[in-house]
Amino acid sequence: MLVQKRDSSQNSVSIPTIKVRVKYGSSFHDIRISSQASFGELKKMLAEPTGLHPQDQKLIFKNKERSSKAYLDAERVRDGSKIVLVEDIVSRERRCLEMLKNVKVEMASKSLAEISLKVDKLAGQLTALETTASRGGQVSKMDVENLTEIFMEKLVKLDGIVAEGDLKMPRMVQVRRVQKHIETLDALKLQNSKPRNNGGKSPCQPQADSSRQQSMPMQIQQVQLRQ
Repeated sequence: MLVQKRDSSQNSVSIPTIKVRVKYGSSFHDIRISSQASFGELKKMLAEPTGLHPQDQKLIFKNKERSSKAYLDAERVRDGSKIVLVEDIVSRERRCLEMLKNVKVEMASKSLAEISLKVDKLAGQLTALETTASRGGQVSKMDVENLTEIFMEKLVKLDGIVAEGDLKMPRMVQVRRVQKHIETLDALKLQNSKPRNNGGKSPCQPQADSSRQQSMPMQIQQVQLRQ
């Protein structure tokens, strides 16, 4: 709510203070205020005694609602004038919806930041596994599976974030980032399961690997549908 104030250029002129009686429901509030104040300033002064947010107030003077930008003296409000205050239900509901929207956006932004930080740390572990594999070392199957499971959990959390407006792109970036890490882990697992000797097959390769590799793209596709 904009509260308009006059540019006081005549400092030598004393501005009188008036007392207005404001009726709200069955209660009356006597407010002392500058005669040259605006109705918006009066609303601010009424917020504490009435418990109404200034944006949720309507001030009725002489059977007409007055704008927050209008001045008391310009609208012929005098000392002892009576003003009626009513609650603006539509404005209150609009303001509450806006507040809820802002809270949701803040929570989504916070969740994305936390996931991004966690993925940064997990990416470091993935890099260590890739380095070991590139040097011909044996990558632990357990490490690969555990890391894959954690990345999948992050993917599910990203799927649960309702991102709107400016948050859509950051969420999509994180989803693609996690998907890429999962694909890298699948490649490491496939490389780890290949025979290391001539014609010899690795006895460690489980049958469940193929089924998980088939089911994982389906989970990734489900997240992509929400982007």
